[in-house]
Amino acid sequence: MSKTQSLFCILVLIVSVAITGYAPPKQKKILVFSKTAGFRHTSAIQAGKKHLMEAGRQSGFHADTTESSLAFTAENLKKYAAVVFLCTTGDVLNPDQQRVFQAFIRNGGGYVGLHSSADTEYDWPWFGELNGAYFKSHPRPQEAIFNVVDLNNIATAHLPKVWKRLDELYNFKWIGTDLNVLITIDETSYNGGGNGENHPMAWYHDFDGGRAFYTALGHDNKSWEDPLYLQHVLGAIKYAIGAKPQVK
Repeated sequence: MSKTQSLFCILVLIVSVAITGYAPPKQKKILVFSKTAGFRHTSAIQAGKKHLMEAGRQSGFHADTTESSLAFTAENLKKYAAVVFLCTTGDVLNPDQQRVFQAFIRNGGGYVGLHSSADTEYDWPWFGELNGAYFKSHPRPQEAIFNVVDLNNIATAHLPKVWKRLDELYNFKWIGTDLNVLITIDETSYNGGGNGENHPMAWYHDFDGGRAFYTALGHDNKSWEDPLYLQHVLGAIKYAIGAKPQVK
């Protein structure tokens, strides 16, 4: 396209907006937050930031990344449709920042928790309910069988019903009761399980005016190199920013 043609297209768009009031929809943005105040999954965080920014460009959303809790102001969070807690650990938000994030969710914002987000904010029960569980322990990383119990969800429709993969396998000290469970783990397929036959590993739920998704998978960079895992997380983000959870 020549420079003259480009200028003509821009003028047409400006005139169209002025006459009809139409403007192209703004690209949705997510904030990828990866502050840690405990154990740090360094390779997962580095790979997660890279892949989410790249995948966002291909999937129609823009991803900003930060390690700073100073990003949690009312004015700043207005820019985002969802916040992703990428392997956060420990106490990462002060009371004022907690109130801002709580208001963000109550105003319809989305949340995605990845892996050790369950190892975050133990003294803030609201966050535990948002995430859906709190971490307790894990055995050594090993291969296990994951059962996909909902194959009609935007984050699992691409997965095999029986999914064998190697990961760090979380046990939980508390699990919510209002969760739409998507994936469970078969504790007979590995050593060190702690939640019995009903051991969920990924879920979503409407919560306090917003939308929340959590997956316990994603211990290191190898997960992000797995296209099945990446599509799982992209589905979670699409749900969090407003897509219908069920696919035909």
